[in-house]
Amino acid sequence: MKTNSVFVWLYSCRFYWCFLLLSLNTIQASPPVVYNVLSFGAKGDGITIDTEAINKTIESAAKAGGGTVYFPAGTYLSFSIRLKSHISLYLDQGATILAATPSGDLGYDAPEPAANDTFQDFGHSHWHNSLIWGENLEDVSILGPGIIHGKGLTRHGPLRKPVGNKAIALKLCRNVILKDFTILYGGHFGILATGVDNMTIDNLKIDTNRDGIDIDCCKNVRVSNCSVNSPWDDGICLKSSFALGYARPTENVTITNCSVSGFDRGTFYNGTYQRNEAHLVPDKEGPTGRIKFGTESNGGFKNITISNCVFEYCRGLALEAVDGGLLEDVTITNITMRDIINSPIFLRLGSRMRAPEGTTVGALRRINISNINVYNADSRFATLISGIPGHDIEDIRLSNISIWYRPMDAESKKSIQQEVPEYEKSYPEPQKFGILPAYGFFIRHTKNIELNNINLYLMGDETRPALIVNDVNGIKLRNITLDKGSNSVSLVMKNVTNLSVKDSKPLKDMDSKKIKIKNY
Repeated sequence: MKTNSVFVWLYSCRFYWCFLLLSLNTIQASPPVVYNVLSFGAKGDGITIDTEAINKTIESAAKAGGGTVYFPAGTYLSFSIRLKSHISLYLDQGATILAATPSGDLGYDAPEPAANDTFQDFGHSHWHNSLIWGENLEDVSILGPGIIHGKGLTRHGPLRKPVGNKAIALKLCRNVILKDFTILYGGHFGILATGVDNMTIDNLKIDTNRDGIDIDCCKNVRVSNCSVNSPWDDGICLKSSFALGYARPTENVTITNCSVSGFDRGTFYNGTYQRNEAHLVPDKEGPTGRIKFGTESNGGFKNITISNCVFEYCRGLALEAVDGGLLEDVTITNITMRDIINSPIFLRLGSRMRAPEGTTVGALRRINISNINVYNADSRFATLISGIPGHDIEDIRLSNISIWYRPMDAESKKSIQQEVPEYEKSYPEPQKFGILPAYGFFIRHTKNIELNNINLYLMGDETRPALIVNDVNGIKLRNITLDKGSNSVSLVMKNVTNLSVKDSKPLKDMDSKKIKIKNY
């Protein structure tokens, strides 16, 4: 009897475990919930407006608790697509979401009332007037190798009701993934993310006619493996505007393994890489296409790293704090640049103050920039680091940087600034300062700055000094190599305290507590 009981017990256990394993396998093998837009009435023929069918698909998935909204190969002509929480849009190979052209009252969602539209441009103040938008969402993704084509979007604002000016706009969302797709002609913004936390942007190709990626007032953001071509505006741009109605910093951001460029619109994507439309850039100062902090900078920037990025035929790296925020604790390393249109490196603390009344001047401090290689940079604007009187840029470390500067043309040589205006309240752009009196570095209103292992090379004739430093308190030059032109002066100093020079050519070692004016 006991033997039989044991046998029955063992057999029951075996049956239980087999049932459990079968159940687990069934759970693991359950297919994901997929909502095909064709099943909800979308045509994907590039002629029919599929907006209603796409939004119906999203709503059905959201009501069921979430899932993947699937776009098979086809062209889906659409106006505003409204994202929901727990939804993934998946664009398969050969799938294109094509922004439709407004006609009469048929068009995009109207721009919603703005929490604040005083201290930033119209485009930053609204999100609903977009091809794809979401607000106050969680767990959202746009994935797949397909294309988002903003053909029917405008790159301008303000706008009449039915017009859209952004490819993707997200406001106050969290847990967002944007991965693997392509944006062509994204309007004013390819991606505008404002107040978005925990966001991953990976492996995107963007060839657009204004800003590529704008990360505004966001926290915990990872941008990687992206290629952004944006000749008429910035490529990857960090901002901290007042669009939410309050100041919020952009913080804890990494940008890595990305490339930015300023080739003619569409020629990056088609592989022809043309350079004929520089005269069409809105500010007439050459293609943009760079990585930049600002200009909107109310909330500030902190704890940010940029690494392993490539710049080609565009403006240089720009860090700008001009609206009262703090720009601090930034590390930038392993950058290569080629055919740079203005300053390879531009650090600017200013007092433009597009901010609420009573806001004080911000700060730019604790910046580490290293391992930078720049070929064919524009010597008219040098590397420009400038605070304003009474507000120094502080604690800057530049190391392992080599820059090859191309010569100026004859006409530019006639316009060299002898005294560079402060332009405290002006828009922060290197060319606004005019042609600088130094070809390599122009440093003004700084405190505790160190240049270590810096190599400046000339690719042609030059008469200006390599370095000018003015109103600088605490500067170390270590292992600096400077090409000299026909002018025998390499370093010009004015109102400099606590200077230390060592192991530099053609400079001699020296330590000085105070220098009023000296050419060296």
